[in-house]
Amino acid sequence: MTDNANEILSLLDPEQVGFPDTSAALHDPNGLLAVGGDLSPEWLLAAYRRGIFPWFSDDQPILWWSPSPRCIVRPESTTFSRSLRKVIRQGRYTVTFDQAFAQVLDGCAAPRAQESGTWITEDMRDAYLEMHQLGHAHSVEAWLDDDLVGGLYGLAIGRVFFGESMFHRATDASKVAFAHLVRQLDQWGCRLIDCQVTNPHLQSLGATEVSRADFEDLLAREVASTGFPATWPPRPANTLFERF
Repeated sequence: MTDNANEILSLLDPEQVGFPDTSAALHDPNGLLAVGGDLSPEWLLAAYRRGIFPWFSDDQPILWWSPSPRCIVRPESTTFSRSLRKVIRQGRYTVTFDQAFAQVLDGCAAPRAQESGTWITEDMRDAYLEMHQLGHAHSVEAWLDDDLVGGLYGLAIGRVFFGESMFHRATDASKVAFAHLVRQLDQWGCRLIDCQVTNPHLQSLGATEVSRADFEDLLAREVASTGFPATWPPRPANTLFERF
């Protein structure tokens, strides 16, 4: 519900892929734009190209969001804390790309401390697994010996990476995975990582907020650019942190 009578939530026709202008998104809750549609690759690609993403619980219909302000990371200007740089130099964790996508999904879906559920429903899991099989969704894994102890996943369209979720089971594991992703994307010419909604963890990794209008201007340019490698290498480049 909203206190503004002029704000109307759009109901989407599942038979016709399309979204309203993001300026129609509600102010409360911030960014809620539409309900309905489906989670097929056609719907998801159309949504992300516009900066729209799905986020809902098991007991809800599909909800689509475009919040403002928007949380982003600019790889070329991102720096990391001295403590994180030290952890990376120690080489405690091995980082890989796309070697355990389903396991990363499950790690992200596991309930967090003081939370009883997850927004990564079975339908969402199936949808992003399909996007991974089609080459649109990617994972970054952090390993301690042979154990998966952290990681993240998201979508890559053009030269934009849309981060979805991350998890860790060991101290700094997800931060190390994210740092390798940022450096690798920067090497590939990425100028925008979408982090959706800010939180202290993302802020500690260099995330900032911009208005919806500024985000969409940058998004339009970068989504239309030549994309990253069609198949990501199994490991980040060895030279990513030579001057770290």
